[in-house]
Amino acid sequence: MSELHNLSVKALANLLHTKDVSAVEVATRFLARLGGNPHNAFLDIDSEATLAQAQASDAKLANGTAGPLEGVPVAHKDVFVTQDFATTAGSKILSGYRSPFDATVVQRLRTAGMVTLGKLNCDEFAMGSANENSAYGPVQNPWDTARVPGGSSGGSAAAVAAGLAPAATGTDTGGSIRQPASFCGITGIKPTYGRASRYGMIAYASSLDQAGPMARSAEDCALLLSAMCGPDPDRDSTSLDVPAEDFTAQLNGSIDGLRIGIPKEFFGEGLHGDVRAAVDSALREYEKLGAKLVPISLPRTELSIPVYYIIAPAEASSNLSRFDGVKFGHRAKDYIDLVDMYKKTRAEGFGNEVKRRIMTGAYVLSHGYYDAYYLQAQKIRRMIADDFQNAFKECDVIAGPVAPSVAWKFGENANDPVADYLADIFTLPASLAGLPGMSVPAGFGTGDMQKSETGIGKPLPVGLQLIGNYFKEAQLLNVAHRLQQATDFHLRKPEGI
Repeated sequence: MSELHNLSVKALANLLHTKDVSAVEVATRFLARLGGNPHNAFLDIDSEATLAQAQASDAKLANGTAGPLEGVPVAHKDVFVTQDFATTAGSKILSGYRSPFDATVVQRLRTAGMVTLGKLNCDEFAMGSANENSAYGPVQNPWDTARVPGGSSGGSAAAVAAGLAPAATGTDTGGSIRQPASFCGITGIKPTYGRASRYGMIAYASSLDQAGPMARSAEDCALLLSAMCGPDPDRDSTSLDVPAEDFTAQLNGSIDGLRIGIPKEFFGEGLHGDVRAAVDSALREYEKLGAKLVPISLPRTELSIPVYYIIAPAEASSNLSRFDGVKFGHRAKDYIDLVDMYKKTRAEGFGNEVKRRIMTGAYVLSHGYYDAYYLQAQKIRRMIADDFQNAFKECDVIAGPVAPSVAWKFGENANDPVADYLADIFTLPASLAGLPGMSVPAGFGTGDMQKSETGIGKPLPVGLQLIGNYFKEAQLLNVAHRLQQATDFHLRKPEGI
């Protein structure tokens, strides 16, 4: 029982339902691991609130009304609003903000019985690929604390990898679940756009934002996703009228004859050799399991970067206009009039990357540029979605790298924000098309071969990206699970965990 933090979500749920351990005991063990806030993964911890939820779970376990995940701890990315914990979206402008309600995703996981450990650090307003943009300091990658954990859900990925939580929620706008999952050696899935409600999820780019689970394994992600998804028509107009399903039901299905599409654009110049070697090895495992590799093309892959960085900032400039110092959040202390208050509040409250994207978005939406930039980007977005549909005529799922490299060192791209943007080249297309995608641990690289004190390069995780057609989350999870039955990369942990 001393190793509770190394157990899977499924194993913990089984122990709790058989009453071999109590929810309070599990919560207490995990809270003890959060002392000192390892890796700066958490932004808010309230042991009293957590233990109160655990006690309520124990009561349900005792009287037979327990949910499927009753008593299992979870931590939430700090863009999901919560009543019991502060919500900042990693920004100074929301410092100390406490929501009067829970996000739908938070509420549904609590209904399933999960106990909230706290709120997780992230890039400010989910804008970033390294978790270096948080107003509360960067998150460290548990595999090498000198490196980034990925972003924007870096706190979520680091918490799971470091055994601080068995599972976490994340959000994915352009790769913010998949890329940190890859960098930290865990599993994460972004469902089809509209599968999970966005109600109570602080908006970055409303036509792209989607919630998803992050955990060690595909099986654990399936358990969480089953609880998270489902229609929410009264509170989220983009929520799809697709009933929730049990994503664990097809996990053990055969993949013999499965056609795995390999996009040539994902394996060209810029892909690091250690990443390619790990991905190629994972693809060979699939061939051993009976899958067939099919060459395909996604010809507009390179266009996904300019398209995303027009559409997402445009939507962000509108969404973030609500943070004006009037209704909630930070307000400047000294100002002359209302306009001066707006200016000073937003100048003080927003970080540089958020300001950069707001200004970019305002520019592309301005008179004279809307047609030239925003409308053209939307047209290419439709073409990118069409490319996927053409590809799915030849294959069942698409596979490739999550990112061109393993996690980079802190500050490596500090003076070049475009370098961070380019790291999203393989995750952006599926986001723009609204398709489900996931990252599955596929091996290790060594980055720049930096030597540790022992003279051995530190292992740095590599993720395999799997992309499915709309509403094919169950198939993706099945494909991921079969790889995890054949390999042990998802079970490996950073030193000392």
